[in-house]
Amino acid sequence: MQLDYESDPPLDDVKSLEKVSTLNGAVSQLASDFDRDSNLCLERFSRTRRASVISTGSLKLDLALGIGGLPKGRMVEIFGKESSGKTTLALHVIKEAQKNGGYCAYIDAENAFNTSFAEEVGVDIDKLLIAQPDSAENSLSIVNTLVGGSIDVVVVDSVRTKRSSDPSSGLYKEVTCGGNALGFYSAIRMRTSRRKLHYCKEEATGISIAVQIIKNKLVPAALKEAGLNIGFGKGICHESEILEMASTHGVIVKEGSGYWINGDFLPGKEEAEKFLLENEAVADDICSTMRSQLFET
Repeated sequence: MQLDYESDPPLDDVKSLEKVSTLNGAVSQLASDFDRDSNLCLERFSRTRRASVISTGSLKLDLALGIGGLPKGRMVEIFGKESSGKTTLALHVIKEAQKNGGYCAYIDAENAFNTSFAEEVGVDIDKLLIAQPDSAENSLSIVNTLVGGSIDVVVVDSVRTKRSSDPSSGLYKEVTCGGNALGFYSAIRMRTSRRKLHYCKEEATGISIAVQIIKNKLVPAALKEAGLNIGFGKGICHESEILEMASTHGVIVKEGSGYWINGDFLPGKEEAEKFLLENEAVADDICSTMRSQLFET
């Protein structure tokens, strides 16, 4: 079968340089015609696209995301029913960012920020910017100002709480795609849902939740899921995660019902979890080893 077109001949060095020069000229023209935020940059197309990430505080969820955490400089949506772990997860992200020297802000649109709980999770309240705007416009104005600075994480809790200060807003039945703007702009969307309550001597002590990756623009990890345990007043239960994942990947040795951790034998799961809880440095070393194996190439 004869084609109606011919393939482009391979470019020699001179023509390649001419092509790059012409494209650079076009980019420079765009830079002068539009504001800085609209500029194109050839470096973006040539450099590696590996995103800098912040851990979610859960090894299971970091693994489900495929990149070791949430990407910096991108929008992430966490949605689900009430009391399904959304705020807890957001606070753990702030904690992880602060551990690496990052600056974080919390837009408390619900006026329900619990300082004591945030401190229990591990958030440094003294280094956290907290705002309680009275309208959607003010929330967006604060976010827009902060992201232009040296902020690492901005949490808006929650988007649906604040209505527009414009009285005409919401009077029209027709809804355009702007109504789904958050979902379209988000690089990652995660749905949280409660699975069951945990009890100790007939007293509720925590919940199990499922976090489903609904959308992931960074890697093909959509519809993956991570099951997390959350303790009331404590946050994500890292000890059970560490035991499960570290024994699976050979970082610690499981022998019968017991575990070998840092040269010590713990005869059962409860003893092993208690050991990790009381020896934070050991738990951190195991997590670092796990992250090196799972996410660093």
